[in-house]
Amino acid sequence: MNEQSVSFESAGLRLAGIVRVPEGLAPGERRPAMIVLHGFGSTKEASNVLGPCAVLESLGYVTMRFDMQGCGASEGERGNLICLEQVQNTSDALTFLDAHPAVQPGRVGLIGSSFGAAVAVYTAAVDERVAGIISSGGWGHGERKFRGQHPGEEAWARFMAMLEAGRRHRAETGRSLMVPRLEIVPLPPGLRRQIVDGSLDEFTAETAQSMFDFKAEEVVHRIAPRPLLLLHSSVDSVTPTEQSIEMFKRAGRPADLHLFGETDHFMLAEGNTRVWNVVRDWLDRFLPLQPRAAATGGEGAH
Repeated sequence: MNEQSVSFESAGLRLAGIVRVPEGLAPGERRPAMIVLHGFGSTKEASNVLGPCAVLESLGYVTMRFDMQGCGASEGERGNLICLEQVQNTSDALTFLDAHPAVQPGRVGLIGSSFGAAVAVYTAAVDERVAGIISSGGWGHGERKFRGQHPGEEAWARFMAMLEAGRRHRAETGRSLMVPRLEIVPLPPGLRRQIVDGSLDEFTAETAQSMFDFKAEEVVHRIAPRPLLLLHSSVDSVTPTEQSIEMFKRAGRPADLHLFGETDHFMLAEGNTRVWNVVRDWLDRFLPLQPRAAATGGEGAH
């Protein structure tokens, strides 16, 4: 595997990435590619990034992973993760990868988990160059997502008070109020091992407000006629399952929704054979290694 450390510019910042090209490409040969997006405050070294990269590379795809601005080795204000800025980061990564000599132009897709999945959906909706998208445990409506993550009146009131405190702190001091990760997105103790070294522990209140306001489900219909694959755990302990169901209802075709038992929020890091069989079949149909006549979309929820 040919691995290249790369950097590209987005919003005046240098973002750090890795491009991996499968072994055995003939001189001048080009392959389709997938950009693998990391989750909330994570990095390109997270298991739910490295796992998908390894599988995609074994299938013969070029892959790219990168740190969003303010994360990992990329430039940017630490802990200030604004959703639309990450959409721009992803679009700029696509510009970079689409011009790579080993990549077939116009055949670059996106795959992301959780926050990365929400960003991937939104990016595909506003950037027509995205060839296809796989969303795992993603969300489409920030306020509803947070209501599911902070259930009960007391918890919801505490979360809303944090947002208000952030706005007040910014107005009074000109600086951001910093908030612990788990006060924004709670994680069950058993899943906290998925937080990799180098991930952020604190975020600005503006980060939470940006997520609250982010509504990928309002633009998801614009992805069609490009293909969309929505994956979600049937009982997700982090992001409510209804988020992917609602996006599927609003999506144009071709779109597919698969709900899996015996998985949880970080399913792409679990090596689940059933999940990856679905992904492989979807790639073979919609983004095969060699272009063929366009296929019509699947419409089933499973």
